[in-house]
Amino acid sequence: MRISVSELKANAGKYVMMAVERDIFITKNNKQIAKLTTAHIDKMDSAKALIGALPGDMDYDEQRKERISN
Repeated sequence: MRISVSELKANAGKYVMMAVERDIFITKNNKQIAKLTTAHIDKMDSAKALIGALPGDMDYDEQRKERISN
């Protein structure tokens, strides 16, 4: 969802609550300047983002063990 800075100022509480479920992109003069997002980190998404940082012939469990052992 994209909203303007002035819309955020007028309805900050509403957008803070919405940010728990989805990202809110803040714009100024039709240019994206910020993103309001949840503070809760999905650990599986973070771990999956790391896949590829290690050799491609390893599966998820092998990459996990490699990261833990270092």
